[in-house]
Amino acid sequence: MKKHQYKTALEWTGNKGHGTANYRSYDRNYTVHVDGKAHPIMGFSDPSFLGDASRYNPEELFLSSIASCHMLWYLHLCAINRITVTEYLDKATGVMSEDENGGGRFIAVTLNPQVKVKDAKMIAKATELHEEANTMCFIANSCNFKIGHVPKTTVH
Repeated sequence: MKKHQYKTALEWTGNKGHGTANYRSYDRNYTVHVDGKAHPIMGFSDPSFLGDASRYNPEELFLSSIASCHMLWYLHLCAINRITVTEYLDKATGVMSEDENGGGRFIAVTLNPQVKVKDAKMIAKATELHEEANTMCFIANSCNFKIGHVPKTTVH
């Protein structure tokens, strides 16, 4: 079995001078750095948890990692099946359930890929390949809940 390793550097940048003296004494902002990448990811907690809505939160990054992994596998499968995709847009949605103690988990994710293909004869197979992409996706295989798919395939 082949193994792949990944590294990121996460830096909390929200110390306002008093550290975590109390719940409101610090910001939840952070920066994610990856060696060799041009730009860091500027993150914050969700506004529901005293975060800044203008920055990415972990929940959005999680949802986007599921959607992007699915897309990359889907495009690969289309290419090897000789389906020419000309456009791909996914407006993914997710539901997170928060427990009484403040912890929680994602309980549902739905991908809504809107795909344009070159030829109408490709639509049926292109739509079918979403299921296979889901079984191949590294991120989806790491989740403990079912990921739904509502694809819409049209001709460019």
